[in-house]
Amino acid sequence: MQFATVNNVILHHQLIGGPAGRPVIVFANSLGTDFRIWHDVVVRLAGDFPIVTYDKRGHGLSDLGQVPYSIDDHVLDLAGLLDLLNVKDAIICGLSVGGMIAQGLQAKRPDLVKALILCDTAHKIGTAEMWNARIESVETNGIESLADSVLERWFTPAFRRPENAVYHGYRTMLTRQSAVGYAATCAALRDADLTQSAKRISVPTFCAVGDQDGSTPPEVVLAMAKLIPGARYEVIKDAGHIPCVEQPEILTEMIRAFIANLPAGDEPHG
Repeated sequence: MQFATVNNVILHHQLIGGPAGRPVIVFANSLGTDFRIWHDVVVRLAGDFPIVTYDKRGHGLSDLGQVPYSIDDHVLDLAGLLDLLNVKDAIICGLSVGGMIAQGLQAKRPDLVKALILCDTAHKIGTAEMWNARIESVETNGIESLADSVLERWFTPAFRRPENAVYHGYRTMLTRQSAVGYAATCAALRDADLTQSAKRISVPTFCAVGDQDGSTPPEVVLAMAKLIPGARYEVIKDAGHIPCVEQPEILTEMIRAFIANLPAGDEPHG
């Protein structure tokens, strides 16, 4: 396991080496998860690309840090980690809040970002009322109290069948996250509005969404894609909010196709 101190927070991360001259792909995960959600995508890309995954503050094995959080806190954490790892000109692939972190990173540190892959995310997610209700529920009764309703948005009914051991594993991942870190990131999402910065994204961008995403439905992701100049948009069939778990083969092929079609002048280098 790899750990680094960034902005007075110890971040758990993973750096997987790849061929020289190939783009570095950085994965940023969603609310209530750790970087293991990317496993089935990473194993399909490892060996062809250098890869960075990490647990954002308050999640997985990373430190809690000081609460409250803002999206900028998460953005600066990722920027600091990439600086420490000497990664520049990377492809940032972010899911949900990870996608907002990716957008924020491109705005604040364009030297780190050559392309964006925005999965099941938006320029603004949810309403203040929704996030405040969720924060209150977590602070009062813990993550377990809302786990089932969250998982209904994360995964399709076919994946949530009782005999699917993998589904139960991801439920455990959610409920074992820090309630304080979860609530603090909910507040960061509540307060984040990247509408204007989305309009200014100037790097190649690919937006993908599961057709049954209950958290950021296709119409929400499409609205974001329309804000971003020249963005590509695709829907992943038979997937909810976390297609890297339900449809890793399809998502991986989409990632490969996007990278293969980057303009020659925009090809990142590790």
